[in-house]
Amino acid sequence: MAQHTSTLQAQPAPGPATVFSMATACAFAVATIYYSQPLLPQMAAGLPALAGHAGLIATLTQVGYALGLLLFVPLGDVRDPRRVVLGLVMLNLLALLGCAAAPNAPALLLASALVGATAVSAQLIIPALSGLATPAQRGQVVGTLLSGLSAGLLFARTLSGIVGEHWGWRAMYELAALLDLGLAATVWRLMPALPRAGGPSYGTLLASLARLWRTEPVLRLSALTGLLLFAGFSALWTALATLLAQAPYHYGPARAGSFGLIGLAGLLASPLIGRLADRLGAQRLVLGGTAIVALAFALLYGGATHLAGLVGAMLLLDLGNRAGLVANQTRIYAARPEARSRMNTVFMTAYFTGGATGAALGGNVAQAAGWHGLAALGVGLALLAGALNLWAPAARPAPRPQCA
Repeated sequence: MAQHTSTLQAQPAPGPATVFSMATACAFAVATIYYSQPLLPQMAAGLPALAGHAGLIATLTQVGYALGLLLFVPLGDVRDPRRVVLGLVMLNLLALLGCAAAPNAPALLLASALVGATAVSAQLIIPALSGLATPAQRGQVVGTLLSGLSAGLLFARTLSGIVGEHWGWRAMYELAALLDLGLAATVWRLMPALPRAGGPSYGTLLASLARLWRTEPVLRLSALTGLLLFAGFSALWTALATLLAQAPYHYGPARAGSFGLIGLAGLLASPLIGRLADRLGAQRLVLGGTAIVALAFALLYGGATHLAGLVGAMLLLDLGNRAGLVANQTRIYAARPEARSRMNTVFMTAYFTGGATGAALGGNVAQAAGWHGLAALGVGLALLAGALNLWAPAARPAPRPQCA
């Protein structure tokens, strides 16, 4: 791995224009796994076999994303991440066209899983740019790139709600495939090339993920924290369109998708959150984030049937989840600089396993207990995440083995 480290050191630190362009690329890359969320009731109406089971679309997309993280992101440590990203974007384009043309529910579910599996480009871009950043700017760079991820969530939900309401859910997938062409062009022209000078075999690379889990306590803590926080976040967002279609709101896809705009405040706050991670330390920021998430779900419990209460709860949820994500990724990148892609793989696999679990739970809990059930689930998950970090010793990198 010495050759890999020297390659990074030979590259200049990314400037603001490069970081911004790659944050934009992250937005378009991650957007593809969220287009379905405001459209779930409409998709169930169009494919009757999905009636009562539309949440499976979101669940399988998240499962696919977790598998994509596990199988593709480790390649960023031994192959030029730019080339890997370009290949994944083109595969994602084909999967989106598969969703648009799906003749039945099984075909749509399979294509949705493939969309998720090939949508992991941002998780190659973030560690690549983080590795080029100086230690003093790393938190801010990570925060800005995560702003791009958040913009993708905002953009995806809002756009898909509007497109779905006026032209149908299939049109949204066709548009998403077209947007992937723009993403490929952006990566081709603007992402720094990081050629790798050899490396271990793919099998050895995957085996090293388990070794990182065993030897890096900061990775285990961050991964479990992220899993719990994102499970609550995903549970609410998966059930949101269905609950908003009912009394007292009776909202269609466009209005449900417009709730994505709530994330704008958190999006603007991400660079500040990154600087706080540099200044306060990741563990303090994680604890603050879990407290905000718990408060958000408590507010949801009492105010979900009032628009102001619902908007306030979702705003706090976005800010708290974002603080936890920035802090967790900042501390894992610092723990093993030469293995950032693989550290990110383990972390984000756990993170989106939480997302898939939350998506599966969200629909069932909402159907059984409505807003109150979702709120109770979210509070419990946030308190558990906070307890893990409160009682864990201050995370220090483990002694480094010769090869990981």
